Parts: sequence; C-alpha cells; structure tokens
Amino acid sequence: GFHLSGTVTEPATATEPEMTYKVAISFDRCKITSVTCGCGNKDIFYCAHVVALSLYRIRKPDQVKLRLPISETLFQMNRDQLQKFVQYLITAHHTEVLPTAQKLADEILSSNSEINQVHGAPDPTAGASIDDENCWHLDEEQVREQVKLFLSQGGYYGSGKQLNSMFAKVREMLRMRDSNGARMLTLITEQFMADPRLSLWRQQGTGITEKCRQLWDELGALWVCVVLNPHCKLEEKSCWLRQLRKWGEMDVCPLEDGNYGNELPNITNALTQSSGHSQDSLARPRRTVFTRAIEGCDLHWQDSHLQRIISSDFYVSPSYQREGESLLFNSQGQPLWLEHVPTACARVDALRSHGYPREALRLTVAIINTLRLQQQRQLEIYKHQKKELLQRGATTITNLEGWVGHPLNPIGCLFLTLTEACRLEEENCLEISDTGDSKPPVYQHVPVATGSQDSGESYLSLALEVALMGMGQQRVMPEGLYAQDKVCRNEEQIIARLQDLELDPVLVQTLRKQCILLLEGGPFSGLGEVIHRESVPMHTFAKYLFSALLPHDADLAYKLALRAMRLPVLETTAPSGDVTHPHHLVSVVPSRYPRWFTLGHLESQQCELASTMLTAAKGDMLRLRTVLEAIQKNIHSSSLIFKLAQDAFKIATPADSNSDTTLLNVALELGLQVMRMTLSTLNWRRREMVRWLVTCATEVGVRALVSILQSWYSLFTPTEATSIVAATVMSHNTILRLSLDYPQREELASCARTLALQCAMKDPQNCALSALTLCEKDHIAFETAYQIVIDAASTGMTYTQLFTIARYMEHRGYPLRAFKLASLAMTHLNLAYNQDTHPAINDVLWACALSHSLGKNELAAIIPLVVKSVHCATVLSDILRRCTMTAPGLAGIPGRRNSGKLMSTDKAPLRQLLDATISAYINTTHSRLTHISPRHYGEFIEFLSKARETFLLAQDGHIQFAQFIDNLKQIYKGKKKLMLLVRERFG
Repeated sequence: GFHLSGTVTEPATATEPEMTYKVAISFDRCKITSVTCGCGNKDIFYCAHVVALSLYRIRKPDQVKLRLPISETLFQMNRDQLQKFVQYLITAHHTEVLPTAQKLADEILSSNSEINQVHGAPDPTAGASIDDENCWHLDEEQVREQVKLFLSQGGYYGSGKQLNSMFAKVREMLRMRDSNGARMLTLITEQFMADPRLSLWRQQGTGITEKCRQLWDELGALWVCVVLNPHCKLEEKSCWLRQLRKWGEMDVCPLEDGNYGNELPNITNALTQSSGHSQDSLARPRRTVFTRAIEGCDLHWQDSHLQRIISSDFYVSPSYQREGESLLFNSQGQPLWLEHVPTACARVDALRSHGYPREALRLTVAIINTLRLQQQRQLEIYKHQKKELLQRGATTITNLEGWVGHPLNPIGCLFLTLTEACRLEEENCLEISDTGDSKPPVYQHVPVATGSQDSGESYLSLALEVALMGMGQQRVMPEGLYAQDKVCRNEEQIIARLQDLELDPVLVQTLRKQCILLLEGGPFSGLGEVIHRESVPMHTFAKYLFSALLPHDADLAYKLALRAMRLPVLETTAPSGDVTHPHHLVSVVPSRYPRWFTLGHLESQQCELASTMLTAAKGDMLRLRTVLEAIQKNIHSSSLIFKLAQDAFKIATPADSNSDTTLLNVALELGLQVMRMTLSTLNWRRREMVRWLVTCATEVGVRALVSILQSWYSLFTPTEATSIVAATVMSHNTILRLSLDYPQREELASCARTLALQCAMKDPQNCALSALTLCEKDHIAFETAYQIVIDAASTGMTYTQLFTIARYMEHRGYPLRAFKLASLAMTHLNLAYNQDTHPAINDVLWACALSHSLGKNELAAIIPLVVKSVHCATVLSDILRRCTMTAPGLAGIPGRRNSGKLMSTDKAPLRQLLDATISAYINTTHSRLTHISPRHYGEFIEFLSKARETFLLAQDGHIQFAQFIDNLKQIYKGKKKLMLLVRERFG
C-alpha cells in the first residue's frame, strides 16, 4: 500500500546503549507525505531513522514485503476471523488501545451515531485519492520555531548562517520543483515579519542591522523568484500576491533602500524638473522589500517571442528579414529581449531557480545580445555629441538605476548562470571541503549554442563581457547609507568572482575589446571621457582591470586606470545645463552637495588604485610622472597622499636591493605635497609626517635635504623646521647615512644655520633655543641668534623660555650672558605669598646662586628684582640663607678681585632682602589667619618658628618678633585655642 513501517536499530556507542525505534512513513505519488519516529526528533529535516528506512526501501525493494491495503485484507475475512483479529489486536496493545476500542464499539452499536452516518471506514494504508493535494512532508511548526530562534539570536552564534542555509534549502526545493518551497518561504517570512526588533528599529528611526538587512534582501529576492515561477497556477499566484500585499502594508515592513524613511528627502536624484511636477522622495511611493515581488506578479511568460527564445537554441529570424530595424532580432538574426534589464535578469534567476538551466542560458544570451546592441547605439549617439560634451567637460546624463548594487542583482545573476554552464565538476567533490574552505571553481569554455553560423563564442567569455558591461555602467550614486554600501559590497562580490577566472587568450581578447568600448563610451560608461558629477566611482573596478590587463596590454591598462582616478563629487564645480538625451537615460539636476555616506571607503579605494599603479610603474620615469600628476590632481585627502608617499617609499627601498631613484623622487614629491596641505591645518599625524619627510629626503640625497632646508617656510612651521628638520639633518646619523665630504657637510650646516636664524626671527619663543644650538659652531651666527633672543626678551618671551636659554648659556660657558637673561626672566615673573610649590622656584634659586657666584655687583643687581617678583616668605628666606652661607664671587671671573668675606644682613644688598622676607612673613601670617581651621594649627605654629629664625637675623629681631606676637594675640584673641598654643611656644 502507501504506508511503510519498520524498526530501525541505532548501534551502541561509547556513551549510549543500543536503541531501537519504530518508524512509520506515508507516501503518495513518489513523495513522502508524513513521517513518525519513536526518537521524537524535532527538526525541519527528517531524522536519520526515517532516512534509513526510506533508503532501505529504495535500495532493497525485494526485502520489503509488499501487502495490500489493510481494508482489502479485512474484506477477505469471515465473521469469526474478524472477531479473532480484533481481539488479538486489542490484547497486543490493551493499555493503549482498550479505551479507544470500547468507545468505537459503543458508537457502532448506537444506531444514530456519527460513525454510522458514513459508508465504509478509513484506511491509512490505502493512499490518497487522485484529487487530493500531494506534497512532501514539512514540519511547519518546526520551521516556525527554528526561524524564531535564529532571529532572536540577532545574527550571533552563527544564526545568520543558519538562516542563509534555510534560504538555500528553499532554493533547492524550488529547483527540485517541490511545492513546499513557497510554503516554507511563507513560514519564514511570517516569522521575519513578527520579529519584535522591527517595531523597535522603526520607533528609534535607526536602520536595521547590517546582517539582518542582507537576510531581508535575500527574502525579497526569493519571493521574486517564487512569483516568477514559469509554471505556477494562477490561483497560487493570486494567493501569494494577497500575502505579499498584506506584509507590505504593515508599517514595520522594511523598505527596499534600507531606511525607515528617516533620510532627508534628497532632491539630487529627482527626475528632470520640468513643468512644475518635481518628484522628490516624499512624493515617491513607499517601496518595501516585497514591492518587486508584488510587481513581479504582473509578469507572465505567455509572450510568443519569449517562449521561442527559451524553448530553442535555434530560434533565429528568417534571413530575408535581416535588413532594417527590428525590435526582435539583431542584424545577425539572433533574438533580442528588450525588457527592463533587472526585470529580464529576474526572469533568468527564476528559470535557474526553478530547475530550468537551459532555458535560463538561452534568455541570458538574448539579454546580452540586447545589451551589446544598446552599447553600439550609445557609442553612435555619443559620437554626434562628443564635441559639445567635451567642451563643457561635464554631463547631466546618467542612469538613475545602477545594475551593480541593485536589489535584484542582475549582473551577478547573468554571470552565475553563464559560469555554472562552464564549471568543471570534479569527481565526488562537494562545494565546500571539510575545513570549510571553498576551493575556487575550475571553468572550461563551452561554446554558445546558437542557430546562426558558429559564433566562436563561449558562455565563459559572455560571462566576463556582461560583468564588465555591468560594472562599467555609468550610474548615479543611490541615496542612503544602505544602498550606497550595497553598491560597494556587490562590486566586491562580482570582482571576487571575476578573479576566479583564468584569463586565457580568448578571455584576454574579450577583456581588451570591452575595455576599449568602456573608454570610448562617453557618458554611457563610467570610464568614458565625461561623467556626471555624482557618478559612482570606478576605482575598485579599474584596479581589477589594471591588474588583469597589465601583462597583456600595459598602455591600455594605464589609460584605463588613469581615467578612473577621478572623483568628481569632490571637485568644486558642478555641471550646468542639459544635453539632449536618449529616452532610457535620465538627466539629473545637481542641487547640493550629496550625502555620500561611503565617501571614506571610496577615497581609500582611489588611493589603492593609485598605489597599484605606482608599484607597477617602478623604474619607468614617464609612467611614474603621469601617475604622480593623476594623484596630485585627483586625491584631496592629505592622509591618503601620505599613505601613498609611504607606499612608494617602501617599494622604492627594498631591503635586499638598491633603491629605485625614480620612485623615491615620487615619494618625496608626494611627501612635499602633504607638507604643504597640512601646514596650516591641524593634523594629529603631522609630527610623524615631518619626520618621515626628512627620512625620505635623506634617502633621496643631499640635494633634496638642501632643498627642503631652503624652502622650509612653505613646508614647516618654525618649530618643526628647527626642532625636527634641521636637528635631524645635522645629526650624526644623517651625516653617516649620506657619507658626506667636508664641503657637502659645510653646505648643509650653512643651510641649517640660515634656517635657524630665520625661524628665530619669526618665532623667538619656540625657536630661540634650537637656533642657538644649531649655530653653536659658527661664531657670527651664534652672536646673531643671541641678539635675536635679547631683542625678543622684553616683548615676546615668557620667563620659562628665558630661564631655559639662560641655563643653556651658563652650560655653554657664558655666565654673564646667562645672568643677563635670568635678570630679564625675573622681570616677567610674579610669585604670590601662597605659591610655595611654583615650578619657577628652582629657576629663581638658580638665578640667585648664579648672581652670588658672579659677585657682589650681580647679586646687588638681582636682589631688587627678586624682592619685586617674589612675595613668598619661605622662598625668600631660602635665598637669604643661601646668600649668607658662603662668600660671593666664587665663580672666579678673570680680572675680578674678591674679598672672600661673608656678607652681612645689615648692609646692602642683603638688608633689602631681609626686610622683604620679614614683611612677607608678616603678610602671609595675616593672610593665613583670616581663614584657618583647627586642623592646620600645628602647621601654623611651625611656620611661626621659621619666621622667628628670619626675624633673629636682624639686629633688633627678637624685639620685632615679640611685638609681632603681641600684635597677633591682640588682633586674634577670638581664636582662643590657637592663641593658647602661640603662648605655649613663644611666651
């Protein structure tokens, strides 16, 4: 009958005992329609036991006893046999069956029961009637559960992969023409629509996450495939249409361009603005991920021309009809299919997906013949307009709908259809090896089946040709982050597939021919002479073409790559005016700087293209010049030009061989451009860039170094020029690296000194010290630098800078100059009473020690400055103490006599310092007492003890101090506890 049952044994393992399971399978017209197994497995796939039983029945049909349906067997029994049969059956399963048996007996004996209203009885082994639905068993509940689970994991734990494999399963079902494909897709879609994150994303106005977005795209594409099934019934289609419309009307339904409509309406993509009905994105109908499938429901396969294309390789026009224009055939008599390209490609995808590979190939060839004809016509149109367009240098012609990054992936679809026909299937090799690495496919040329004379074309060369046509299509950048990102992603996917092709002579010929067409294609090609300002850049594509063409036709490779270097959206001039244009292209009105979300990525691709050309042009002076000019004209980002300079430098200086001078000069020239670009703008990598440039110039040689030193003002700030550039050029390492002779060293040193003096004049604060250091070996230059410092000291310099230079002077053996600079520094300084930890204190102590060591006169000169600038009692008392410990003038300046006697605090100049110190203590004491807290009392008493030491240096110091203490007790008698402590210590 139609029911298979059996027991399956699973052998014991190390951890599990042997298990036996009862399995039952119903089947109908070569399909398994239901399964049950004792293992209780819940999955969308059959368990191993069901598969084992099915395979056993398929492989060993003679081992499985075939019986009549049970109803037939029962019909042959008499009354006694039937009684015996039922009683034995009940006895064998009395625990499970007895209640059911009793209930059925009661119903059969009751004359008006439901069971007695129907003739006959059901038989599970008899199979379905011819009108019953028959489809493969699918556990719908399980599909729902699994999709729900994977969605709830939000793309983590490999759930995205799992969902993609479910989509692949749907495609496989469609290919096997299993009617469950659409059913399973419906179940998946219902769960996707019920994803709680959708309403959350919508409320927050954020886009769907990247991973999820790609799944929704695949879902939309699968529905297009399903509704385009060339053999589906009308009622099926109308049922799908109702469902798709219902989902599309839900407000959480994701939109086709990946936004929830929160993008600003971008008028850049508006159609020609004429007669006042400008269409902006607000007026455009809402397009969801299901819109294309809904539109696909209107398509049918009844067109007789289409039917003839897909049903025969030998469909050609009669030879007598080949003169003149025809919409159905080209001049060779091959059929054309003039439908909107992505729609036509969706038909190909549907044929492929529903298991019609030959038909898919035939339609693909017709589409390609149509694209070729279109390309020829566009070339002719351009020839007529060329002069006018080139004069204007811009065009408003572009395709609003790009084929690369299109939701229906038309180019990818044609490419796959064609290459699948050329795949060399290795024996017993699955797509993916155990390690999960997919081996690159191997292709062979398969001649195109055609009714006309042998064209000598292969499906493989067509695949390459259509990929190049599609990628080279001039098209406007779509709106919105998602759509723009998708353009980049799709382009990378197609290029990855192209790189799997081994370029043999046939394919090289196709490549060259198509590249020439793209270069001559005018505004219809993204590589034409004139393109729209917002045209999708061709850098990634051109990088592939350049590398592929280089070994075969270097001139063409460079011509193409140089043409592709442009990025007009970053140029300031917007095109104006309009051109009479053919109906299938749209004129775009440039209105404002567009929102290019992927601009960073696009610029880095532009940089990659330039880098690839630089590498290839190594050692070729002329080519390098041209590439350099293209970089300087087209790349606007300093960090990218810097990256190119570094790349060129690396390639020019290999570790294992000599440097390449031509490429080194290119690196230097790019580096100089970066210096000029970033001189007046802030750039966090600027120091690194400056250091790199000096390294590069050093590699180029001494002339390059002289040149950057002489033109420093257009490349560096004065600080960079002195502290990094000149300092590095004059370093020991550089001299060794260049192995210079004496005149060359002198020339460099002279340039460095000139630079140093120029920088010191321009920015004395930051460059004076470096300038002095650089001029040390040349007396005149050193004197000039010193004079610059003295002139700037009164106006433009801080005490820190002056102290630093003064210390340098002392270190160089110019103590009197150091004294002069220290005195100038003192006039800029002001230390308040409470600044006893100020960083300048060390400088003040050093200046006083220097003056003291020079002699009494210098000390007398600096003390008034100290008294004026320093109001901090502890600092002043420290200076005083140091000055009374040794005799002045110990530096031993030649021609001076020193008495060798200690100085008295009663006489000038120390008397003035002592008075100032005492008054600083008095002022500080009052300041501290105005807001003192009990926890600082102990510290304050110590402070007074220090004050007493200073008071006692004066002749009447003890009297002064006693008066001072009395004074305190009087003024601050309210602070009883503190005054008690003062009395205890000082009486």
